Amino acid sequence: MLKEFKDFIAKGNVMDMAVGIIIGAAFTAIVKSMVDDLINPIIGLFTGGVDFTNKFAVLAGDVAAGSSLEAAREAGASVFAYGAFIMAVINFLIIAYVVFMLVKMVNKAKDAAEKEQEAVEEAPAGPSELDLLTEIRDALKK
Repeated sequence: MLKEFKDFIAKGNVMDMAVGIIIGAAFTAIVKSMVDDLINPIIGLFTGGVDFTNKFAVLAGDVAAGSSLEAAREAGASVFAYGAFIMAVINFLIIAYVVFMLVKMVNKAKDAAEKEQEAVEEAPAGPSELDLLTEIRDALKK
């Protein structure tokens, strides 16, 4: 059973998947930083700095008026945090669009490389050695 497990782990698919997960985690950090640090501030300029994160409704418990979502949760109140959900949806849409654009650029570069490779493969190779010998023989016969 241990040998089977070693064989399973050593297969290329498992290793490829592990590398993909590691790269995906690193890529997630990059995209999250891009959204939080670059895109959201620009969106904030156009929306007047509106941040939905602290928008919530108190379902049960006492919360001081004007307190933040974090303060309401620390006070033990049951809250309906619709603002955090709205921000999560907005961030998801932004991240999905950024990933879409990156995949689109990678596919475009990949297609260009494939077309270049096809052009190299389709280039005429010239006459073969047999063709040249046949031409020489025919020329000598004349």
